[in-house]
Order: sequence, then structure tokens, then C-alpha cells
Amino acid sequence: MAEKKRKIVVKVGTSTLTHGSGAMNLRSMEHLVRVLSDLAGMGYEIILVSSGAIAVGTEKMGLAERPRELRMKQAMAAVGQCRMMHLYDKLFSEYNRSVAQILLTGDDVDEPDRAAHLRDTFSALLEMGVIPVVNENDSVSAAEIESGNHKVLGDNDTLSAIVAVLCEADLLVLLSDIDGLYDSDPRKNASAKLLPEVRELTPEILDMAGGSGSWRGTGGMATKLSAAAIAMKNGLEMVITNGRRPEDLYEIVRGGSVGTRFLAAGKEYAI
Repeated sequence: MAEKKRKIVVKVGTSTLTHGSGAMNLRSMEHLVRVLSDLAGMGYEIILVSSGAIAVGTEKMGLAERPRELRMKQAMAAVGQCRMMHLYDKLFSEYNRSVAQILLTGDDVDEPDRAAHLRDTFSALLEMGVIPVVNENDSVSAAEIESGNHKVLGDNDTLSAIVAVLCEADLLVLLSDIDGLYDSDPRKNASAKLLPEVRELTPEILDMAGGSGSWRGTGGMATKLSAAAIAMKNGLEMVITNGRRPEDLYEIVRGGSVGTRFLAAGKEYAI
């Protein structure tokens, strides 16, 4: 019997993919693509959840700041997504890897029939060695870019956890602009300590989450802990680490101590 391939969902945030101006950070993007391609060559099945469309679209259209009007945000998402997939296709092709775009709304993962078809699509792509590149479909869904209403998704941290559970992944890795979960905000407290391991999302752990991140993104530690809750509840481990060092993924998949690893009870963690 052939050995089961190990499946990893990697989510990369806007702050990792772009410069402060919103322009694509090509060095960071190429570095990530090289590591993911190498992991695929090592036998891992890779699913990439990628943020950044609105920021990239905003920069491409020459706007001074992220639009405030919903329809303009959605338009920038459409422009930015096109540019991002063009770059992903170009960069992955240099390492002989094919990619596929999957844009999701809440209904796609909330309705059983759609979810089943989606699961089959992921399965078929992975069987062919294709790396799916996933984002929320911001051009038709306001879940991530607007607040105040009930959401199924609402941010790409949550989206990545839902995709990982849907695809029965072995590991979820969130690449962020911070090294992991700290006991206080390291940007404000030089004595803040990194938590290498979390076995339970206690009230104290949840209180460590601050607000949202930079203007380019929508997430923060709170959304990452929401993703951890989904992952741990479904028996899936998750790691938060710094996206500026994608090579850390090699150590993470071996079960090494990098960033903050969220453990699910009763699971073996080295994959």
C-alpha cells in the first residue's frame, strides 16, 4: 500500500506578500514559492491560502489608500486577484509546479452540497500535483471586508482553518508578521515572551489577542486564535510563525519548535 501523502495548508498574510506601499514584495513571494515547491517535491500536498488582493489592486490602480466604499474595495479585489494569480502562476512555473485558483464565499463551505463538490475539486487537483491557491471571493462577498453581520468566513485565517478541515489536512500553518503568540504585544512590550506551545485555548490565552493588523490586512491575533479554535476542535494542529522566514516550514513539518504550535488533544504531532 502506498504511503499516505501528508497534506499541509499554508496561509500567508498581506503584510508578508506586500511592501508598506501595497506593492507586491517579489522577494518574499518568490522565497515562499520556492519553499512550497520544494515541499511538494518532498511529497507533501500543498494548499496555499493567500491574502493581499485588495492591497495589490489598490497599489496597481494608483490609489493613495485602501478604498472605504464597499464597491471600490470589491473592485480592487478583482484587480489585485488577477495580478496575484499571474505572479503565482509565473513563479510556481519556474519550479515546474502548476497552480489553480479557488475563490470562495461563505455559502461554498456552509452548504453541504457545495462543500462536497469543493472537497472533490481539491482532491482532484492534489491528485494531479496541482497547488490550489485559495482566497475569499471579495468581489462578490463582503464577509471579509465589511463587518457587523453574521459571517461564515470573514477573514483568511478562518478561511484557511475551514479549508484545512474540509480537506482533512495534517497541518495548518499561518505565516504572519509576528513570530507567534506572545503573552503580551511584543511591539509594545520588549519583555513579551513567545509561547512555543498551546494545548488549550483558555480565557487567559484568548485575552492575549490584540486588535487587527496593518492597514493592508484585516486580521490580527484574534482571528488567528479563532482559526486555532476551529483546527483544535477538529483534531488538527496549527502553527503561527513569521512569514519573513518561509524556510522555517521545513522544521515545522518535522514537528520542530518554531513559532507557536497549537496542539489537538490525543493527536500525534510530528507529520
